[in-house]
Amino acid sequence: MGSNKKKKTLLNPQAMPRHIAIIMDGNGRWAKRRGLTRSMGHREGSRVLKKIVEECYNLGIRYLTVFAFSCENWSRPQEEVDQLLKLMMDYLKNSENELKGKPVRIRVIGDRAGLPDEMVSEIQRVEKNTAHIEGLDLVIAINYGGRQDILNACRTLADDYKNDRITESGITIESFASRLWTAGIPEPDLLIRTSGEIRFSNFLLWQCAYSELYFTDILWPDFRKKHLHDAIVHYQGRERRYGGL
Repeated sequence: MGSNKKKKTLLNPQAMPRHIAIIMDGNGRWAKRRGLTRSMGHREGSRVLKKIVEECYNLGIRYLTVFAFSCENWSRPQEEVDQLLKLMMDYLKNSENELKGKPVRIRVIGDRAGLPDEMVSEIQRVEKNTAHIEGLDLVIAINYGGRQDILNACRTLADDYKNDRITESGITIESFASRLWTAGIPEPDLLIRTSGEIRFSNFLLWQCAYSELYFTDILWPDFRKKHLHDAIVHYQGRERRYGGL
């Protein structure tokens, strides 16, 4: 007779990725398959995020960056945009309580100029209140786009050069990266995208130059700890050469 024991995914604690980035895709399709509204899919996706954040902390992951709202998402139906913004506001407001005392620092990247004033104030509050925490850095990309990030860094660098704050020889990969919204955050070791789509969708284009990529057909609301473990196992089985031999 076969064993009823569940097969455990074996993780190597000595080879964990330092930084995981996730494109949380598939909320709408998950809802549609169940005859629910897209907003209900986003709400379920928000619940999943809380569990994955907790598991990343438990595994000793140092940075987790999630794609919550892109610059392009404004083109969606207004009702869906409003619901997404509300979910993000609720997450920011309740995050400190829901983390149950775990040392998690919250940081937000993206263009804040396009966000509601109330959300910007909440972002500033939660970032200030968690700035001293060392454990897991949860980086939330809101109104974020990779091309916009690069363009913004180019403009900042050009302005610094024009005003003699940097010389031509000082324009390097490192000085450019320091002007991105992700300044001070190491590049992702592992990028996960759910829902079966195989593209970046304008997410961390500069930062993921050497990230290991993992795509799964699992829709984000169905993503569980075991799926996170599977992605990490795949990552641990790869040889990272960064262009070398």
